[in-house]
Amino acid sequence: MKRILLCLLVLAVISVNAQDAKPLFKTDQKLLPVLWQQYAAEYRALCYQAFNIAELRLEQAIKAKKKKLAIITDLDETILDNSYSEAQALKEGKSYTPDGWKQWTDKSAATAVPGAVEFLQLAKKKGVSIYYISNRNNNEVTSTLRNLQNLQLPDADTAHMLFVKDVSSKESRRQAVMKHHNVFMLLGDNLNDFTQFFEKGSSESRFAETDKVKAEWGRKFIVLPNATYGEWENALINYQRGLSREKKDSTYFQLLKGY
Repeated sequence: MKRILLCLLVLAVISVNAQDAKPLFKTDQKLLPVLWQQYAAEYRALCYQAFNIAELRLEQAIKAKKKKLAIITDLDETILDNSYSEAQALKEGKSYTPDGWKQWTDKSAATAVPGAVEFLQLAKKKGVSIYYISNRNNNEVTSTLRNLQNLQLPDADTAHMLFVKDVSSKESRRQAVMKHHNVFMLLGDNLNDFTQFFEKGSSESRFAETDKVKAEWGRKFIVLPNATYGEWENALINYQRGLSREKKDSTYFQLLKGY
């Protein structure tokens, strides 16, 4: 009897230790990031900080008296706050799907990222053209245009909205704008919004590319905070599509750097 009890005790200890070694995500990984975007004053402060810096760079560009000035900006989580879509998916126990995203964008209900509208209106008032380069699909142009107009964003027309067509890379669309304008600033929440050198790169290579252009952050490149999703997340799983939730959890857990 004593042997049996001892064996059961050993098995219990092993079981607890094995449990401790596993990734234990008791809540969805997106829950806190979405709540942070919707409720953290720190998030708002970071957005205002980004646009305050952008305004300083705008004034410098105006003083330089260069012609045909333009700003290229991303839309989602840079100008438009879509946290409501992620929040609804969490409430319903669902993951992201293209159909679910389209259902959201059809509503034209995204609110503005704090500070975005005021900054872009100021830039337009000073004669700067605004180009919205987004990887939203072309079947979302009408609803997105309505959303931009509802928020009273400048240059809200199809001529200034360059959405994805054949490839997700934004480089050719950026070059098309740069061909006819002096683009002195780019705004984005994903480093792919700035140059093609961040695309499909490992976390290490993205670090290296970030360091190469460190003088541009806060000058030509203005980054908005987004902890919910992005290329950084894809890099962690080596851009593997279709991984199960369990496999993603396991991969993320193994990448944690402890002490």
